[in-house]
Amino acid sequence: MTREQFIYVIRPTRLGILTEGPTPQEEEILGRHFSYLKNLYGSGAVLLAGRTQDADETSFGIVILSAASEAEAREIMLGDPAVQEGVMAPEFHPYRVAIPQ
Repeated sequence: MTREQFIYVIRPTRLGILTEGPTPQEEEILGRHFSYLKNLYGSGAVLLAGRTQDADETSFGIVILSAASEAEAREIMLGDPAVQEGVMAPEFHPYRVAIPQ
Protein backbone atom coordinates (compact mmCIF):
# COMPACT_ATOMS: atom_id res chain seq x y z
CA MET A 1 0.00 0.00 0.00
CA THR A 2 1.37 3.39 -1.00
CA ARG A 3 1.48 5.93 1.78
CA GLU A 4 1.26 9.66 1.28
CA GLN A 5 2.63 12.44 3.44
CA PHE A 6 0.77 15.34 5.01
CA ILE A 7 1.54 18.09 7.47
CA TYR A 8 -0.60 19.87 9.96
CA VAL A 9 0.48 23.09 11.57
CA ILE A 10 -1.02 23.92 14.93
CA ARG A 11 -1.13 27.25 16.70
CA PRO A 12 -2.32 27.92 20.23
CA THR A 13 -5.78 29.43 20.40
CA ARG A 14 -4.79 31.32 23.57
CA LEU A 15 -1.44 33.14 23.51
CA GLY A 16 -1.31 33.03 27.31
CA ILE A 17 -0.61 29.30 27.12
CA LEU A 18 2.89 30.35 25.99
CA THR A 19 3.39 33.57 27.92
CA GLU A 20 1.73 32.71 31.24
CA GLY A 21 1.74 28.93 31.02
CA PRO A 22 -1.10 26.49 30.54
CA THR A 23 -4.09 26.29 32.83
CA PRO A 24 -4.52 22.97 34.67
CA GLN A 25 -7.10 21.92 32.06
CA GLU A 26 -4.79 22.90 29.16
CA GLU A 27 -1.91 21.05 30.85
CA GLU A 28 -3.99 17.86 30.95
CA ILE A 29 -5.03 18.27 27.30
CA LEU A 30 -1.43 18.92 26.21
CA GLY A 31 -0.36 15.76 28.04
CA ARG A 32 -2.93 13.77 26.07
CA HIS A 33 -1.80 15.54 22.86
CA PHE A 34 1.81 14.48 23.49
CA SER A 35 0.81 10.89 24.28
CA TYR A 36 -1.39 10.75 21.18
CA LEU A 37 1.47 11.86 18.93
CA LYS A 38 3.96 9.53 20.65
CA ASN A 39 1.67 6.55 20.06
CA LEU A 40 1.24 7.53 16.41
CA TYR A 41 5.00 7.87 16.06
CA GLY A 42 5.37 4.35 17.39
CA SER A 43 2.97 3.06 14.73
CA GLY A 44 4.75 4.94 11.93
CA ALA A 45 1.91 7.39 11.24
CA VAL A 46 3.80 10.37 12.69
CA LEU A 47 7.17 10.96 11.05
CA LEU A 48 8.07 14.07 13.02
CA ALA A 49 6.42 16.42 15.51
CA GLY A 50 7.69 19.51 17.27
CA ARG A 51 7.22 23.19 17.93
CA THR A 52 9.00 26.47 17.68
CA GLN A 53 10.39 27.87 20.89
CA ASP A 54 8.92 31.34 20.39
CA ALA A 55 6.55 32.52 23.11
CA ASP A 56 4.58 34.94 20.95
CA GLU A 57 2.01 34.94 18.16
CA THR A 58 4.54 33.51 15.68
CA SER A 59 4.79 30.23 17.59
CA PHE A 60 3.56 27.04 15.94
CA GLY A 61 3.92 23.29 16.01
CA ILE A 62 4.09 20.83 13.13
CA VAL A 63 3.13 17.21 12.73
CA ILE A 64 4.31 15.38 9.61
CA LEU A 65 2.16 12.34 8.87
CA SER A 66 2.36 9.23 6.73
CA ALA A 67 -1.11 8.01 5.81
CA ALA A 68 -2.88 5.88 3.21
CA SER A 69 -5.08 8.82 2.18
CA GLU A 70 -5.88 12.45 2.83
CA ALA A 71 -9.03 11.35 4.65
CA GLU A 72 -6.98 9.18 7.02
CA ALA A 73 -4.51 12.01 7.66
CA ARG A 74 -7.32 14.48 8.36
CA GLU A 75 -8.89 11.97 10.74
CA ILE A 76 -5.58 11.74 12.62
CA MET A 77 -5.37 15.54 12.84
CA LEU A 78 -8.97 15.87 14.01
CA GLY A 79 -8.36 13.12 16.59
CA ASP A 80 -5.55 15.11 18.21
CA PRO A 81 -6.80 16.02 21.71
CA ALA A 82 -5.35 19.56 21.45
CA VAL A 83 -7.36 20.10 18.25
CA GLN A 84 -10.49 18.37 19.57
CA GLU A 85 -10.48 20.42 22.76
CA GLY A 86 -9.79 23.73 20.98
CA VAL A 87 -6.39 24.36 22.60
CA MET A 88 -4.73 24.33 19.18
CA ALA A 89 -6.08 25.49 15.81
CA PRO A 90 -4.91 23.27 12.93
CA GLU A 91 -3.99 23.98 9.32
CA PHE A 92 -3.71 20.95 7.00
CA HIS A 93 -1.60 20.50 3.85
CA PRO A 94 -0.47 17.71 1.52
CA TYR A 95 3.29 17.42 2.02
CA ARG A 96 6.34 15.53 0.79
CA VAL A 97 9.58 15.11 2.69
CA ALA A 98 12.39 15.86 0.21
CA ILE A 99 15.41 15.20 2.44
CA PRO A 100 16.05 12.55 3.51
CA GLN A 101 14.44 10.24 1.00
